[in-house]
Amino acid sequence: MIERLAEAIGYPERMPDGVLLFTLRVDGMEILAEETSGGLVLSYTLTADESLFEPLAKFAAGRILRENATVAYGKMFGATDPAMFLWQDAPSDADARTLVRLFETFMDSCDWWRPRVDALGGKAAEVASTPEQMMIRP
Repeated sequence: MIERLAEAIGYPERMPDGVLLFTLRVDGMEILAEETSGGLVLSYTLTADESLFEPLAKFAAGRILRENATVAYGKMFGATDPAMFLWQDAPSDADARTLVRLFETFMDSCDWWRPRVDALGGKAAEVASTPEQMMIRP
């Protein structure tokens, strides 16, 4: 399913056959794509700064009415420390159009949350910009 997502959004990197977990580097962010028995889950670490968890959680109730991404707290795959992160999923039978829409709406959510983390004095998780980095444009 990750391969189908990558193809649908035009991700430039080739996915390994049968990949179940992959980090997509897009717009300065690392988006974790994980295939589960029920479908596909996208997640993005907002911050591991514990002092920001409570102030950011106050935004979550209002955002749940506006977006499909959910704010959560815990350890993401491979992490040693808990963090606040966003996640959104799609069912295993999602077609290419649904996967593109999932990705677009998830990236919109990430774009809303990143400045909130920065405004609270934290630093949103980013990856170094490289010439190969993919930029999604509307």
